[in-house]
Amino acid sequence: MIPKVIETDRDYEKVLARINILMDADPGTPEGDELELLVTLVEMYEKIEEPIDPPGSVEALKFR
Repeated sequence: MIPKVIETDRDYEKVLARINILMDADPGTPEGDELELLVTLVEMYEKIEEPIDPPGSVEALKFR
């Protein structure tokens, strides 16, 4: 799999499946490098497609 920017939900699902396969990869190996890159791509996609709004003041106080 050649990593690329995640543009669709289908791309996202494919990348998540690949990340699942690579979860036990050792850092510094080709698989570990691929895992790190794919996780970064997923984080970027999620930030755009599924942003998390900060809590309102009432929610923040309840949490505290």
